[in-house]
Amino acid sequence: MLRPSKKLALALEAVVDIAFQATLEPVQSQDIARRMDLPRRYLEQVMQQLVRAGILKGVRGPRGGYRLARERRRISIADIVAVVEKFDEEENGSAASTSQLGQQVMAPFWTSLEEEFMTKLSSITIEDLCRRAERLDVRNERARDMDYSI
Repeated sequence: MLRPSKKLALALEAVVDIAFQATLEPVQSQDIARRMDLPRRYLEQVMQQLVRAGILKGVRGPRGGYRLARERRRISIADIVAVVEKFDEEENGSAASTSQLGQQVMAPFWTSLEEEFMTKLSSITIEDLCRRAERLDVRNERARDMDYSI
């Protein structure tokens, strides 16, 4: 079975976490790392890629952290996949085969599969995943901190 890379799974979960935990204050990386049970340093590398790609905004300062760069309904899963894939390809190079079988059969097969997969992922947004979390009563730590009084 095809599974996402560790970096892709981390990037996607971090973006959903930021969207799900969102309040007026940015979501701090140490809180995301704690919820995901990851070292903060590892998380920060992925977060910076997402900031450079315009998925997230980094907020500096003692109360800084991350927030979505655009509405969660306007960020598709395919957007995040594209960021991570681009970085991985730059870092590790392409895995393209030079054999006749690889170029004429396998490469078109993988390309076709990837196009179908990305089409499906383009139809799923961060909003969709946040709504799923709400339906499943996933705990939102920041919701209890919100003040609704005017």
